[in-house]
Amino acid sequence: MLAASEPVTLSVPSIDVRTDLLSLGLRENRTLEVPPGEPGSPAGWYNQSPTPGERGPSVMLGHVNATDGGDGVFAGLRQLGAGDRIEVSRKDGSTAVFEFQRGETYMKNDFPPLEVYGNTAGSELRLITCDGYNPETGEFDDNYVVYATLVN
Repeated sequence: MLAASEPVTLSVPSIDVRTDLLSLGLRENRTLEVPPGEPGSPAGWYNQSPTPGERGPSVMLGHVNATDGGDGVFAGLRQLGAGDRIEVSRKDGSTAVFEFQRGETYMKNDFPPLEVYGNTAGSELRLITCDGYNPETGEFDDNYVVYATLVN
């Protein structure tokens, strides 16, 4: 495990993603802030979660699509597979390297907060995006969550 240091950039080479990271908190209604949805919008780190490399799940959020209908920064998360690496550059100059373990889809109205955000024995990473586009409502009914563990 690593000492605390805020994340600066996220890189997922296997799906050609590199993004600066915004710092996101909670809204007044106690739900997570989300990054802006415009084209080219970066992902964000939930600043009440552990920093990447510390014990526990560090949480990052990004859009699957953009307001112009194009791809969002996390559009390719479903393409991740066993052994894929996720690299997080940190403010102290170090890089936390995580390995993809699995991806899960959860209905938004049945989202398991303890499984996603709950304490873990080691250092883990969660990447969260929307999933399950409903053309009738124009909304996403689900979330897709990537689970990854620190390897370096």
